[in-house]
Amino acid sequence: MRILVIGGTRFIGVYLTQLLVKAGHEVVLYNRGNHPAPEGVGQIIGDRTDPTQLKDKLSPENFDVIFDNNGRELSDTQPLAEIFQGRVKHFVYMSSAGVYLKSDQMPHIEGDAVDPKSRHKGKHETEAYLQQLGIPFTSIRPTYIYGPQNYNPLESWFFDRITRDRPIPIPGNGMHITQLGHVKDLAQAMVQVIGNEKAIGQIYNISGDRFVTFDGLARACAVAAGKSADDIKIVHYDPKKFDFGKRKAFPMRVQHFFASVNKAMIELNLQPEYDLIAGLQDSLNNDYLASGQHQTDIDFSVDDEILKAV
Repeated sequence: MRILVIGGTRFIGVYLTQLLVKAGHEVVLYNRGNHPAPEGVGQIIGDRTDPTQLKDKLSPENFDVIFDNNGRELSDTQPLAEIFQGRVKHFVYMSSAGVYLKSDQMPHIEGDAVDPKSRHKGKHETEAYLQQLGIPFTSIRPTYIYGPQNYNPLESWFFDRITRDRPIPIPGNGMHITQLGHVKDLAQAMVQVIGNEKAIGQIYNISGDRFVTFDGLARACAVAAGKSADDIKIVHYDPKKFDFGKRKAFPMRVQHFFASVNKAMIELNLQPEYDLIAGLQDSLNNDYLASGQHQTDIDFSVDDEILKAV
C-alpha cells in the first residue's frame, strides 16, 4: 500500500515509519522538512497548518492509508480529511485517552464520557468530525507513551533523580494508579489497523496491559536502572500547599488515569512486547544514557522547594 504519514520524524512517527517499511509498504512523509526522511522513504515538504499549501501539495497525490499523528485541533485535520474524502481506504487518527472525563469507575473504556474542558478536547472534536464526514477512520487513544526518543519528560524525570541518587518527590500518597505504553507497541498496533475492516469507524485505547501506582513507577524505574527498589527515597507531599506557577513539579496528572486495552487486544491483536521494566530499560539504555542525559545539568529548584518544606 502507499501510505502517507503526517510528521514521521519524531517519536511515534519514527517507529511507525520503520514498521510500515518493514511490512513492505511505500511510505511518504509530509512535514516541514526540518529532518530528512529515512532512506527509502518519500518526503513531501510542507506546513500542515497552511490549508492552501496542504491542498496544493497533497491533492495531486493518491494514498491508500493516511496516518495523522500530530493533529491537535479540528482545524489541523479537517483540511486533510476533506482532501482525501472518498479517496482513501483508511484514515488513522492519533487521539488521546486524555479526552476522558474523570470517573469513579475505572478503567476507562471506549465510549466513556469525554471531558468538554479537557486540553485534549480538540482531539474528540476531530473524532466526531471524522465520523460525521463518513471517511473510513480509526482513532487511537494512548495513555502515557514512553520509550527511546520520547520528547516528553516522563520516564526521564524519574531517571534524572535516580541516576543522581536524589529523593523522588511524588504528589499525594503515591497510590494514584496510572498506565504507560511503549512507543513501539503503540506503533505496532497502528500498523495492525491497516486492512482490518473491524477497525473502520472504531476508537481504541492503546497502552500497556498493566497499571502501576506512582510509587510503583518510581520503583520500576530504579530496578530498570540496576538499583534495588529499596535504594530510592520517595517523599510524598500535598501539591495544594505549593504554588509552582508555570513550573512543573511532576510529569503526570495527579489522578487515577488508566484505560482498558481489551478491545484492541481482541480486534487488533494487540500483544505488548514490552512489560514495564523491559520498556524502561530500553528507554534508559538506548536513549537516556546513550545521549548523556545522566551527565547534564538539571534544575532541581522545585524539588528542593518541596523537600525543604516537607
